[in-house]
Amino acid sequence: MADFKIVISDPEAPKLEITEKVKVVGDAEIEYNDKMKEGFELPLIKVNAKLAEKIKAVHGIATIRMIKPDTKDKVKITGRLVIDNNVPETEAHVNAELLVNKTGTNELEGEIFRARAWQIRVNDERTKRIVGLRIGDVFDGELVGLKGVKIQITGGSDNSGFPMRPDVMGGVKKRVLLSGPPGFHPREKGERRRKMVRGNMITEDIVQINTKIVYK
Repeated sequence: MADFKIVISDPEAPKLEITEKVKVVGDAEIEYNDKMKEGFELPLIKVNAKLAEKIKAVHGIATIRMIKPDTKDKVKITGRLVIDNNVPETEAHVNAELLVNKTGTNELEGEIFRARAWQIRVNDERTKRIVGLRIGDVFDGELVGLKGVKIQITGGSDNSGFPMRPDVMGGVKKRVLLSGPPGFHPREKGERRRKMVRGNMITEDIVQINTKIVYK
């Protein structure tokens, strides 16, 4: 059975970006199961209802951005919000194992905001509803855990890294003459090259599917 990594973008999130400074706290009592570790489900982020309202995460998905104390590298955790009013309004709680693995510490400062993009792996019966769809097609967001929304396919790539092209019909893989992306980024004006690409139909050879939430 196919194993798809579905990348979901929220095009409204950057326009409405609201960030809130929080103390990120590791909590061993927050669930962190094998499905979350393998990317089939998003990890959980516990927050106060007031904080959730402030960042306007209408789909219940948020990102915490932190800086690792030792390397000063930026680290992100994107997860599904769980409302718990026992959590202070200035804090966000995540699983302790996850936080330590990401940052090396169980507590640090960060900021939280409505997620711009996240990914979910699908390798069960739901893949049958995806195979055969094409770039531009729309499917029910419940398939990736988003009830009441529609998701549009915008592109993808296969197991060799070749990108899907909306103007190449079907589930084929072939070399075509390109003048621009996806598949080719010209360095000079008017430059064209023949590149290997995938067609616009999702087959079992596709490993990443790029999508976006559709707004009326």
